[in-house]
Amino acid sequence: MVSFVNGGSGTVYKRRRTNGASPPTEALTPGKRRQTGRHRKQKLMSKLSDSGFEEDLGSSPVSSPARTKVSPLRLDDDPPAERLSSWYVQYGDIGYSIQREKEAQLHPCSSLARQPQLNAEARCKLVSWLIPVHKHFHLSFECCCLTINIMDRFLACTAVAADCFQLLGVTALLLASKQVEVGSPRISHLLSLCCDAFTQEQLCNLECLILVRLNFHLAAPTMAFFLDFYTNCIEAVQLVAENTGGNRFARVNPDTKRLQQCRNLAQKICELSLADYAFNKFPPSLTAGCALRLASDLLKSEQGLVEHATIQSQEDPWDGFMVDLCNQPAYAGSYNYNLVQECKDNLKLLVSLNQETLK
Repeated sequence: MVSFVNGGSGTVYKRRRTNGASPPTEALTPGKRRQTGRHRKQKLMSKLSDSGFEEDLGSSPVSSPARTKVSPLRLDDDPPAERLSSWYVQYGDIGYSIQREKEAQLHPCSSLARQPQLNAEARCKLVSWLIPVHKHFHLSFECCCLTINIMDRFLACTAVAADCFQLLGVTALLLASKQVEVGSPRISHLLSLCCDAFTQEQLCNLECLILVRLNFHLAAPTMAFFLDFYTNCIEAVQLVAENTGGNRFARVNPDTKRLQQCRNLAQKICELSLADYAFNKFPPSLTAGCALRLASDLLKSEQGLVEHATIQSQEDPWDGFMVDLCNQPAYAGSYNYNLVQECKDNLKLLVSLNQETLK
């Protein structure tokens, strides 16, 4: 069981920065200049590795990172890329399929099964505290989701004392920020939010222990990645409809503003599900898809759009999206219908109990 005793002298380890001398640009030949330019561009594109699927592209059987013709929305044509995320245009379905394959391995369904001193209520309180903390440091939603994933994976393999549970939360947040953010919060700032109940030495020791227990594998599929991917899928449908005019979804044509509203609402719903231990049984990809569908329904009912009332009897792209999401055999297995329905019902109940929070 992980437990720490306050006190003791901490050892400060300093990381030496190596200043590699690079030859001046004038001394490079034209060929090497072009090669250097390509290398810099590749370094900029490497920022797409927030969810960690690019590291597996080298071992992927697909020889090219170009998007395949298979899509959860069954698009027959490649959509224009003006409003789509750059990572979606470059990797698209390849990144999604890799994340779906890794999802079963890196998603702990019963992280509290081996915790004698922790329960679902304690986890809910900690996650509900970590969500505003990550916003306080202006960290991304991807960082928040990865924090909970790292914490749950550690809980699944190591018993933690109740008085060290908060320390585990801030340590997981620190590790997640180092994985996906450009800059991470200072350790002193994180400890100050814990009322200085822990020391820097304790946090560093726990950080090392987490890395060892997780075998230094921090990257994992999260709801943030899948939510972004599904949003780009819907955006791709809209772009194809706008450019072809004959697409089966052209009569719906959801505007970009409503899609962004739907995405923001779905993210808030996903934040609520992070704190509820009952949602640990659902894969992140399924929870993100159901949250996006529920957010669309909520916006329809609130805004009372006439255009949606006229197409209720016609084909709805969101319904087709969920059908393809659950039954698409091209990806790592399909979802069980009962599991999908249970996730949707639980999300509806969660939203009804937290209406003030969503507003």
